[in-house]
Amino acid sequence: MSAPLIFLPGWCVGRGPLNAVVDAIDGQFIDLPGYGSAPQISDFYAAADDVAARLAAGTTLAGWSLGAQLAIAVAARHPKKVGKLILVAGTTSFVQRDGWPHAMAPAMLAEFAAAIAADVEAMLPRFVGGFNRGDARAKAVTLELLQLADPRPSGEVLATGLNWLRDIDLRDLAQQIKAPTLLIHGAVDPLMPLGAAEALAALIPGARLAVFDDCAHAPFMSRPDDFLVTVRQFLND
Repeated sequence: MSAPLIFLPGWCVGRGPLNAVVDAIDGQFIDLPGYGSAPQISDFYAAADDVAARLAAGTTLAGWSLGAQLAIAVAARHPKKVGKLILVAGTTSFVQRDGWPHAMAPAMLAEFAAAIAADVEAMLPRFVGGFNRGDARAKAVTLELLQLADPRPSGEVLATGLNWLRDIDLRDLAQQIKAPTLLIHGAVDPLMPLGAAEALAALIPGARLAVFDDCAHAPFMSRPDDFLVTVRQFLND
């Protein structure tokens, strides 16, 4: 019997945009804390440990964006639980830090967090449109993703996720990952620059990086067929 495949969604939009590809690879979801029926957990590493506690040994763990950051922490802290790791639009640090230029300026994230706190429904289309900027199918993917997005979690939950993006630096943990790892990244991702994926792939021993040209932050929607071929090839290796 093949290992179970568990997918961790991204910030704010939930499972909906990922449903089609996760169904196609017979996967299941674990929601981020505070989404759906999942209890809120404010500490990032406690959230990673909570995910790990629900995984069978040897699970294939996948994550998108913020979900990919959680997946990195799970794989590093609980190596027996993760047999293979798939990171979609992943990074070790969402904001710029010493020695890590491949990211958003902290002031820009702070500005975005304030706008989200003021009016998430007004900001969400701008956020999704922004992270699809440069994609060959930007307009269609943005519309589809907004239509498929789950109901919004509470403001507290959204703020917790943004605090994680502000505070978390996973460079040390990434080097500890033992599981075979696949990174899938859009070449023109404006939210998680390609340089972040290249640097992350270099940190994880033996990791491979699949780059999708003319693709931004949601490669599973921009290029679903290519995405599934890439994932299945990795799963079957």
